[in-house]
Amino acid sequence: MKAIILAAGQGTRIRTAHGECPKCLIRFDHSGWTILDQQIEGLFLAGVRDIGIVVGYEQDQIIRHVTRYYGSQLRRFRFIENSEFAATNNIYSLWRARTWLQGSSFAVLNADVVFDTRVLQPAVSSRAPITMIVDPAWRDETMKVVIERNRIVRMSKQIGQHEFSATYIGITMVDGAANAKLFDRIEVLIARGEHRVFFNAAVQELADEGLHVGYSETKGLPWAEIDDPSDLAFARLNVFPKLARIPVAA
Repeated sequence: MKAIILAAGQGTRIRTAHGECPKCLIRFDHSGWTILDQQIEGLFLAGVRDIGIVVGYEQDQIIRHVTRYYGSQLRRFRFIENSEFAATNNIYSLWRARTWLQGSSFAVLNADVVFDTRVLQPAVSSRAPITMIVDPAWRDETMKVVIERNRIVRMSKQIGQHEFSATYIGITMVDGAANAKLFDRIEVLIARGEHRVFFNAAVQELADEGLHVGYSETKGLPWAEIDDPSDLAFARLNVFPKLARIPVAA
């Protein structure tokens, strides 16, 4: 299995708290451990062998960080540029990785999500064509899902608290058998000019056509999506202190 981290965005809403730095390089503490490190170490622990990182905004900072801290394992990384990061959303970043991901099962992560690494394994082990990791609890300002008959049938930020089933945490697994279907649908959306939407728009269309979109739950384990200063404050208080660093074997 591969993983692709979508890290091209500008993160404009959090610059007052973090400055001119990609969100994935937000530090947990004075040790210098970052969101990106936590994702990389969790993915390696879950059995992911190769990690692609789609870069754009301040991409040199990300490349330097990975080169510095994972230099002995650099063969396991691939940097993929989204030069249109200022005018596109994560659907286009994922599209840029299509050749590298071709035919593979893969995990796709938004670069601003931190999580207890134990949430990954149930999703990695899922037999569904596509699996989204969700939290049954409500969180403001995040994508929600509606679940019916043990599958996700709707996903949107506009789903209200009266109808939601769970909150999507920003991590999705795609089975190799669903790879081509997903990228074919992304291609259609981009051809229609819909390059400013989330890639979940393609997943929604596939679900509407009957593709089984499964889910796994966080089961109370800590996570946070960090879009703005209030999210960062929440993560520093409730999530960062609960996450332990895991040494990565060469």
